[in-house]
Amino acid sequence: MNLKKFKKLSGDASFRQFFRTNNSVLVYSNVQKQTNLLNYDSVNKILIKNQILAPVLIKQDYDKNFIEIKDFGNKNMLDKIKSSKNKLKKYKEILKILNKIQKIKKFKTKNFLKKKFNLPNYTKTKLLKESYLFLDWYLSTNNSINQKPVLKRNLKKIIDNLYLKLRLKQKVFVHRDFHVSNMMFYKGKIAIIDNQDAVLGNPTYDLASLVDDVRIKTSNSLKANILKVFLTNVKYKNKSQFINDFEILSVLRNLKIIGIFTRLAKRDKKIKYLKLIPHAWKLIDNRLKNNPNLNDLKNFLIKYPKIKKNEN
Repeated sequence: MNLKKFKKLSGDASFRQFFRTNNSVLVYSNVQKQTNLLNYDSVNKILIKNQILAPVLIKQDYDKNFIEIKDFGNKNMLDKIKSSKNKLKKYKEILKILNKIQKIKKFKTKNFLKKKFNLPNYTKTKLLKESYLFLDWYLSTNNSINQKPVLKRNLKKIIDNLYLKLRLKQKVFVHRDFHVSNMMFYKGKIAIIDNQDAVLGNPTYDLASLVDDVRIKTSNSLKANILKVFLTNVKYKNKSQFINDFEILSVLRNLKIIGIFTRLAKRDKKIKYLKLIPHAWKLIDNRLKNNPNLNDLKNFLIKYPKIKKNEN
């Protein structure tokens, strides 16, 4: 297929490329094909089966590295929220979808090659490996700090201990990148995209992705209200455990994001992501304030303030 005849859309933080036809989007990926094409279609099928708007597969040619999917247009929820006078109302609409997602019970399907797909677990190994991206890319390339091997070793211990302080055992469908840029506003409804990395994991993770989103600046009062609305609609026996996990996973996620954004800049020359790192630090600092389980990390960052200087 000659992709040059189609309009290329702005890319994301993955290896995929997107092209718009008259009524659809072509997703091209010759790297990590299983995740970007096969898994994407499989997770979309699970969502659609549960009445959640997600891209329908129109056509596929796996040998030629592409799938063709439903086009939801150009309007995303990031723009809708930024321009809205009642931001909480928009977030309430999103929370309804999140609640619906977390009620999904069947996590098996078949991909377009007729192979079985099971939603994988968000294991300790996977979660920590993602958090270590901060150590491997941000910390290792930050020229403003010395004693990198020692700092890296000490911070790794702190990150490992944070995982041990998670309390909720329940596992739900976790999108893993549930933020407003991955939600399209289409014909009065919200469609969820970028679904290929979904897992079974902690019920606070997607909420943390939504509330502490590095791509949009929201007030602390709005963040608190979003959390309050979610907990009002979803009954947890122990709200303090929920808040604990929410804060820890928000911090771990934003450490991961800082690592990923540094990698995108260093390895892939996508420099634009560096400008988001200062806000990621603000989100982390905000969650370090009140949770004693985060004190080790808070004290570490106070002791070594140059870590945040981002001179890399």
